[in-house]
Amino acid sequence: MKTAGLISKVLLVLGVCATLARASDPMAVYARVDKVVLEPNTDSPQAIQIWGVFALAKPGDRNDYLAPARGYLYFTLKDNSRATLAEWTDLKSVAGSGQVVAFGSRYELKPRVRQANEKPDTPDPYVISMGVAKAREGSDNPPVRALLAVPR
Repeated sequence: MKTAGLISKVLLVLGVCATLARASDPMAVYARVDKVVLEPNTDSPQAIQIWGVFALAKPGDRNDYLAPARGYLYFTLKDNSRATLAEWTDLKSVAGSGQVVAFGSRYELKPRVRQANEKPDTPDPYVISMGVAKAREGSDNPPVRALLAVPR
């Protein structure tokens, strides 16, 4: 009888803890992409400018994102060029569509949103993660809602 009571208490505690736990969001960037510029050209790109509005992972927080910022992200080809180029092709395919996408690992990709008048210089290394994921329409995900609220 004592064992059954102990098991019940352990299960109750585990159940409460499970409902309080929040899963972290692994994405580094949520983006509504307006345009993509591949450098030096589309045939053999070594860098990418991704123009649009972005919600970046908040440093030191596993779940939160910074307020949306308009400008561009500037990346250089780093590792695994084949996979990186596939992601860049995906980003180019959604440019101008209004579709919100997410990419990069919040633990590895540390981009900076650059202002439109800022000259492209010292690109951030592009680190691949889980690919480019499209956000669901009608998503209640806070960074997605925030991006969709920004006027085009």
